[in-house]
Amino acid sequence: MLTARTREGYELPVIDLTEPRFAVPADPAAARALYDAFVADERSRRFIPQFIMRMLLRRAARQSRLVRAVFAPQGGFLDGISTYVMKLGPDNLVPPFDSPMDRRVAGSPHVGLLRLRMQQVARLLAEGLVEHLRADAGAPLDLVNIGGGPALDSLNALILLARDHSELLARRVSVHVLDSDPDGPFFGGNALKTLSAPGQPLHGRDIAWRLAPYDWNATAPLAELVHTLTSAGAIVAASSEGALFEYGDDDAIVANLVALRAGGSGVRLVAGSVTRPDEVRRRMIAQTGFRLVPRGLAGLAPLAARAGFLIERSENAWLSDQVLLRPHAA
Repeated sequence: MLTARTREGYELPVIDLTEPRFAVPADPAAARALYDAFVADERSRRFIPQFIMRMLLRRAARQSRLVRAVFAPQGGFLDGISTYVMKLGPDNLVPPFDSPMDRRVAGSPHVGLLRLRMQQVARLLAEGLVEHLRADAGAPLDLVNIGGGPALDSLNALILLARDHSELLARRVSVHVLDSDPDGPFFGGNALKTLSAPGQPLHGRDIAWRLAPYDWNATAPLAELVHTLTSAGAIVAASSEGALFEYGDDDAIVANLVALRAGGSGVRLVAGSVTRPDEVRRRMIAQTGFRLVPRGLAGLAPLAARAGFLIERSENAWLSDQVLLRPHAA
């Protein structure tokens, strides 16, 4: 199993969605089964008195780093490394995230849908890029990842392209990770090195990793980056899995999408995830304290339209919808 080092010095497995151990069944029936199991779990917990639930959570937190991260989020966000570890799946956990309670969390239906979310975003990004890469074989490819932590959605999009359309990656590629927390991108950069080693799926590719601190409420650096890249003739695509469309307010989403259109043509596409607004999801958000905004597709579509984008395609993971946005003509 491929591994990469975190800033804390731990070696974590590197997710490669073309490996069966990391892939989640993507058919609608399998996703619905995960959601039904999630709803059943959530309903059973509703009958547990709150003081008993708090006691159980305190006990579980002593046994699990993942439980501590989920029920004591910093600033209303789950940190990038904890989010990434959950996506490994229960059979791929390693110390210090491999206690029985950690495995129980990683094997929960909720986390199964979280894993499917990343898989769907990576596939939307890869499939959406094919036509642009075919149309301009000489252009550099720049992937902009907003709030992406380790940005494994971007790296797995490249892995999928390398497997299915190898010739389309015969060009310079850069992954630009815009994030306020350096821990996730640090691991992601090491993951890219691992994936680029001889015999690995990205070996021999010209792929650069670039990290820039970013606050999505101040979009001038993003607009400048996109303008610079598009002015140089690059094919630019963006993604934000579990980040901007799920945690950002309406104004931030519009401002970032406007920035992604900087320089006229701007990005060719944007892939991301948006939290669903159903009642079960709202209750879970209230219980955990996460600052998720359950706006759903109906809430995202008008924001995208204000910035000049249309939702071209969406994929359902029940707790979230994954979207592919395209800029529309003015």
